[in-house]
Amino acid sequence: MIAHGKDIKVFTGNSNKKLAEGICKEMGLKLGESEVGKFSDGEIFVSIFETVRGSDAFVVQSTCAPVNDNLMEMLIMIDALKRASAGRITAVIPYFGYARQDRKAKARDPISAKLVANLITRAGADRVLTMDLHAAQIQGFFDIPVDNLLGNPIFARYFSRKFASEHENMVVVSPDVGSVARARVFAQKLGMSLAIVDKRRQKANSSEVMNIIGDVRGKDVILFDDMVDTAGSICGAAQALVEIGGAKEVYACASHGVLSGPAIERLQKSVIKEAVFLDTVPLRPECDCDKIKFLPVAPMFAEAIERIYEEVSISKLFI
Repeated sequence: MIAHGKDIKVFTGNSNKKLAEGICKEMGLKLGESEVGKFSDGEIFVSIFETVRGSDAFVVQSTCAPVNDNLMEMLIMIDALKRASAGRITAVIPYFGYARQDRKAKARDPISAKLVANLITRAGADRVLTMDLHAAQIQGFFDIPVDNLLGNPIFARYFSRKFASEHENMVVVSPDVGSVARARVFAQKLGMSLAIVDKRRQKANSSEVMNIIGDVRGKDVILFDDMVDTAGSICGAAQALVEIGGAKEVYACASHGVLSGPAIERLQKSVIKEAVFLDTVPLRPECDCDKIKFLPVAPMFAEAIERIYEEVSISKLFI
């Protein structure tokens, strides 16, 4: 029995309309009628063009570039829905920005991830649905329920089909020590062994020294991470795998292809044969690259939204 909103309504800002439309298509729904724009001075305005009273409302909005504009669009839309008496409001954030600032790394640092969590809660969200948070503990920054979907089942299906007959001669590689836990889970799903790129700076102003922990010589490897921003780390790790480890071919995958600054140029020039991302962050048209492939997340988010509405477990999506 559904004891809350009378129906599902899905709205979106300007960050990733294509993904929101894909989610609605999977669910057999029409995207909610709304307008999100700017006044001449840059202030954001939101207009909702249909009733939401008592509805179970979902706001699909990645907080990718322009990060602050997209974040404000989401907050203002949540506020508009709350003031229009929506029954329940879920912030669907395929890519959660500011997640890298999750702790004080040095004196007087902010913890911006906690601040953003407070803003979302204060705006009126009743729960959050996201994917592959940069740090899992960010779920604890919210005082409302958080469902953190995992992208590795999508990658596991893709690479299982791509390398069905040769997975025994392949290795999953963590590009740094911090990503070992997620890379280990991914390797277990694929039935592959695990290696780690250990990078360290011997002294100030010296270049990084790369060490490969594990055997990758003569093997095809899959670099696995949660996000790629400027692509410096992942391209450097790929180079080390070939030059130091003796790897044959290098593939890379990450849930969030932020791809800012020189990322596209670096990927194009790198030894990486193919870089696979989820479409949580849309690729800008000017950043097209023949090495990059996007996998859709709309089916997974659509099923999660339906399960949240029906008040049933979403743990099936983590398998």
